[in-house]
Amino acid sequence: MDKKTAFVAIVGKPNVGKSSLINSLVGEKIAIVSNRPQTTRNRIVGVVTHGPEQYVFLDTPGLFKAKDMLGQNMTKIVKDSVNDVDLILMVVEPTTKISKAEEDFIERFKLLNIPVVLVINKIDLVADKTDIMKVIEVYNNAYDFNAIVPISAMLNEGISDLMAEIKKYQIESEHFFPDDMITDKSERFLASEILREKLLLNIRDEIPHGVAVFTEKMKERKNCLDIECLIYCYRFNHKGIIIGKNGSMLKKIATQARLDMEKFFKCRVNLKCWVKVKDNWKNQSSVLKMLGLSAND
Repeated sequence: MDKKTAFVAIVGKPNVGKSSLINSLVGEKIAIVSNRPQTTRNRIVGVVTHGPEQYVFLDTPGLFKAKDMLGQNMTKIVKDSVNDVDLILMVVEPTTKISKAEEDFIERFKLLNIPVVLVINKIDLVADKTDIMKVIEVYNNAYDFNAIVPISAMLNEGISDLMAEIKKYQIESEHFFPDDMITDKSERFLASEILREKLLLNIRDEIPHGVAVFTEKMKERKNCLDIECLIYCYRFNHKGIIIGKNGSMLKKIATQARLDMEKFFKCRVNLKCWVKVKDNWKNQSSVLKMLGLSAND
């Protein structure tokens, strides 16, 4: 049987549900999710293989105005991701106002000879479903999309319809990844992201944007994974907030992360975390490279 593949870039402004969508498409949680903008910093690759068909999904950071080297790298990742794929999914929320970031995407689409499917996410939040038709009309007037598919990534609604649409853009090709692979990211990267997600969920204000996580050690022993993670932050007062009184906040974050890691890695996890102040790490290319946040990684 002839093998087929489709490379699909998932783009959209911050917080529209791109990571939730790739998790729904893959059927596993490979991208962290929070209600904070800029949750995704890397290009996450999700792989779905059904017999002779393989789909490679590229989850990208939301497009925003870069203020530092990290932001510039994230913006470059988004722009590079849409240059050489078989299909682009542009994810939007069910609103009739097209944002500046979305207008920028549309202008870029006009220069590319690549099919684009509009994915209207979060339809579960729309009380009157006839309002979705108004959203479709607004975006139809802005760009000639190949198709428009309303979904709810959180509730897994419309995902089968979206997959049926994506299937149209497969090309005959050998598979690029092993059939049992679901992501190209290492276990160390995934452990770091799980811990960072818990930081995003528990720490408020500007601190999460100044936090990075690096898995320093991952060692397997009988029915257990020993994982050691470094949490980098900008300032000493941020370090105190992350650790909390008598270590209470760090313990809470680490416990939540450990439980998720055990679910993902399907074994017992012994997790140790340290917090380290790394001033201005977002503008240090060596640190960004170590964290896997370089645009060239």
